[in-house]
Amino acid sequence: MQVIQFSHLHNHTQYSLLDGASSIDKLYKKALENNMPAVAITDHGNMFGVFKFVAEAWKKDYVKVIGKDENGKDIVEPKIKPIIGCEFYITEDRFIKSFSRPLKDKRYHQLLLAKNEEGYRNLVKMNSLGFIEGYYDKYPRIDKSLIEKYHQGLIATTCCLGAIVPRYILEKSEAEAEKEFEWWLNIFGEDYYIELQRHSLKEQNQVNEVLLKFAKKYHVKVIATNDSHYIDKDDADGHDILLCVNTGEKQNTPGMDDFLDGEKTDTKRRFKFPNEEFYFKTPAQMAHLFQDIPEAIDNTNLIVDKIKSLNLVKEIMLPVYEVPDAFKIYNSVTENQFQFLKELAIQGSKLKYPITTPEIEERLQFELSIIHKMKFSGYFLIVWDFVKHAKEIGVMVGPGRGSVGGSVVAYCIGITNIDPIKYKLLFERFLNPDRNEMPDIDTDFDDEGRQKVLNYVVEKYTKNQVAHIVT
Repeated sequence: MQVIQFSHLHNHTQYSLLDGASSIDKLYKKALENNMPAVAITDHGNMFGVFKFVAEAWKKDYVKVIGKDENGKDIVEPKIKPIIGCEFYITEDRFIKSFSRPLKDKRYHQLLLAKNEEGYRNLVKMNSLGFIEGYYDKYPRIDKSLIEKYHQGLIATTCCLGAIVPRYILEKSEAEAEKEFEWWLNIFGEDYYIELQRHSLKEQNQVNEVLLKFAKKYHVKVIATNDSHYIDKDDADGHDILLCVNTGEKQNTPGMDDFLDGEKTDTKRRFKFPNEEFYFKTPAQMAHLFQDIPEAIDNTNLIVDKIKSLNLVKEIMLPVYEVPDAFKIYNSVTENQFQFLKELAIQGSKLKYPITTPEIEERLQFELSIIHKMKFSGYFLIVWDFVKHAKEIGVMVGPGRGSVGGSVVAYCIGITNIDPIKYKLLFERFLNPDRNEMPDIDTDFDDEGRQKVLNYVVEKYTKNQVAHIVT
């Protein structure tokens, strides 16, 4: 039996909010069951799921041992290479945010995949600028000027029916589509691929015919994808319900003729996928679908081979909180921070608990020991600092939300205003040495004062600051 090597390079997960229905763990599970060498995440306009996606690939069930290091420790790599990508929204000018009926916000889709760390950084940069500079009507938009500036380390494709070249084929002319195709080819060169999709749509057949002409004329390789939005075919109905939640429509409302146009306001029509083919198909299914163009299946491996497996787990880096000179008694920044935090907590406990019981004393020392062990003293001091500043300038500060309410230290130094002893709240829900993760302190400020606090943090902790690593 022939083993088909194929990887899905166009996938929307649950992080394509109210549009994708694929969970990341099920995506990997099906990829592993079908011996796929890699799988990509290409959510619409965002990279929210990237950390979880990459972390999943490095879980023990999904890695293989490839050797030993000099200390005899196993060297591992993912069985399924995680490919980081994004399907961006491209507009003519990301800064334009005023439109009229004749002049609409015309957006196109564009798939980009990171080959390496440089590509990943460029994806992140464009994604951030899409939200910061180009956000309009729920869409984080980028434009060609950003593509020109940040294309290094990236792979691009002609993408789907919502992309520029396919839309030009359908809506303008083959000549105009070819001119657009040449622009992308000039930018990406050998890292530009023609993407073919077959979802039994007449528009795709029309587009694919022209794209194959471009492939032959310009010697550009073709790849097969399936624009997956859910794992199995049986999930199509659940995905359709998700779209109804997205648009506030009922499932029995007829779908639009053009399912790509999610902006139509005719209440008698709704955004709906045309069939049940937008799922994570097996390599055998994809090979059958593209049996007349087998190189479209094989060429996915060329892209996989170009891509370096990334592991986004990094040591935690924090800005340095400068303690008063009186507490700079050790050569260790972390130790000095702990001594200052300890002093703040002890002095604060005398105000919060005028009568110090053995229970309170034991709880305070226990929490301090855990904070010290996990080297989060600096984090506590930074939060304490901006909460204190907010109160000093008259900004209203909330009492503290979430698991931080279980911390006596946070209560004693004024980060929270909830007594964990009185309400029998558990510190372990907030910070646990068996779960080595950054603590999460949820702090609320009033709407008018929030920006003042943000400005203070930016001014104090990002200018001329050297971050230190929490290990």
